[in-house]
Amino acid sequence: MKREIITIDENKCTGCGDCIPGCPEGALQVIDGKARLISDLFCDGLGACLGYCPTGAMKIETREAEPYDEKRVMHESIVPGGTNVIAAHLQHLADHAQNVYLEQALEYLQEQGIANPLKNMSSEKSAVPHAHVGHGGGCPGSRTMEFNEKGSKRASPSLGLESALRQWPIQLHLVSPQAPYFQGSDLLLAADCTAFAVGDFHGSFMRGKSLAIACPKLDSDMDIYVEKLTAMIDMARLNTITVAIMEVPCCGGLMSIVLEALRNARRKVPVKKVLINLEGDIMSEDWI
Repeated sequence: MKREIITIDENKCTGCGDCIPGCPEGALQVIDGKARLISDLFCDGLGACLGYCPTGAMKIETREAEPYDEKRVMHESIVPGGTNVIAAHLQHLADHAQNVYLEQALEYLQEQGIANPLKNMSSEKSAVPHAHVGHGGGCPGSRTMEFNEKGSKRASPSLGLESALRQWPIQLHLVSPQAPYFQGSDLLLAADCTAFAVGDFHGSFMRGKSLAIACPKLDSDMDIYVEKLTAMIDMARLNTITVAIMEVPCCGGLMSIVLEALRNARRKVPVKKVLINLEGDIMSEDWI
């Protein structure tokens, strides 16, 4: 599977930090006077940061991507950058609830006899010294969060309704395939309009499922969607995929994306197609 990753020419980088707000995943930080990609795990390769770089120090590199290996990333990218880069990477994993990878990173440091730079830092202060972090380390709206098994429990006093949402973010461009809430889960991939058409969308579709939403007509970079879904199938080891789409022709593109991801994946998972009409009624439910 090919991935597009941001690369930075340190000779051209002035450390201005203009690229930081352009990275919604919080994968970029300015450390020791240079922009650093502190976690390629969260780099979506869309290049939103490129337009903010006044010196042309950033570019997108396309390469074959192996299954994510935290220890390899530590060895090849993080540790050579020095103590501040290590601290930024560990904090980044912690902030995005990547507990498994954080444990692997700490295990690597222990194996190499490298001190954990976060160990003696106050939890009430920034754990990343000398780091320029835009918007708290990335857009707060794309920070990975997992709720309890029953959903967020934000019941409306007037309606008596309970949310079945288990995680954040939910937009397919923003989610990480390695997020803990996707591991072994039943994924609901829903076209954007479905939640507005079905009155009881949470109760009918979302209960007990991880969620991703997309619009095959208006969203860009469909190839990235295919790659993310392929990664979810192979690396997150999804259990099932339910695809909820509207009856309008353009919505069928979402099903095509899933089928292409299945062809690319090493694993096979059951897929259910749910077709909803414009009045919000379920027209059909079929396992593919």
